[in-house]
Amino acid sequence: MGKNIGFIGCGNMGKAILRGLLEAQMVLPKEVMVSTKRGETSRLLADTFGVQVAKDNGQVAHFSQVLFLGVKPFQYEDVLREIRQELKEHTLIIGMAAGITLDKMEKILGSGHKLVKIMPNTPVMVKEGVTAMSCSNALTEEEKEVVRALLRPISTVVDIEEKHMDVITGIAGSSPAYVYQFIEAMADAGVKNGLPRKEAYEISAKAVLGAAKMVLETGLHPGVLKDMVTSPGGTTIAAVAKLEEKGLRHAVISAVDVCVEKSKELSQ
Repeated sequence: MGKNIGFIGCGNMGKAILRGLLEAQMVLPKEVMVSTKRGETSRLLADTFGVQVAKDNGQVAHFSQVLFLGVKPFQYEDVLREIRQELKEHTLIIGMAAGITLDKMEKILGSGHKLVKIMPNTPVMVKEGVTAMSCSNALTEEEKEVVRALLRPISTVVDIEEKHMDVITGIAGSSPAYVYQFIEAMADAGVKNGLPRKEAYEISAKAVLGAAKMVLETGLHPGVLKDMVTSPGGTTIAAVAKLEEKGLRHAVISAVDVCVEKSKELSQ
């Protein structure tokens, strides 16, 4: 792509994006510069990926045509103030922290900057993520496509209005944790009924993966797919009835609701 890519902060999410870019050969190691709070982290990234390590955040900002901000939410204001004099006019600035809005970034940096807010989820680490993206008005359609292209090797990219970002947090950003709990509970039930733990986790995870793939690839409503499994008087309908009795739907909806509300609080 011929663009210099910078990372200020490069934790699990930043590392997943970096790895995806390099493995897809969308960028060369020499075209990437990183800056992290801990020197040993930067050195490890350099040793692992062959990327450049900056002496400070300002150097990354000056270098970058696309800049990923992977720092904690409480660090954003200090980092943005630190780098704003070093940013190039057309740098694409990509924030990916909960509670950090385009408006917040613009208030610190000033108007006219090309700002992007993304909300990736942790499955980007295995190239099966979902990333929601919102952009400031300063970006052209071509520049938006640059960002999409950078994220596609690791995720499905969905353009949304920023006002929906809190909902995306609830149903994508945080939802892997809900699914992990579900897989763990199914595996526990398997162990309770005599299945070895290793096989219980593997089978439960594969079952969830397969069910999700059925939704995506058949295009059928999840309720229709559920009906295809539930034979009259059979084992599955008995289990489904018990889930309804215990309030599975209500529990999931309530969990998403509280997650969305917490995300809104952080955005204030």
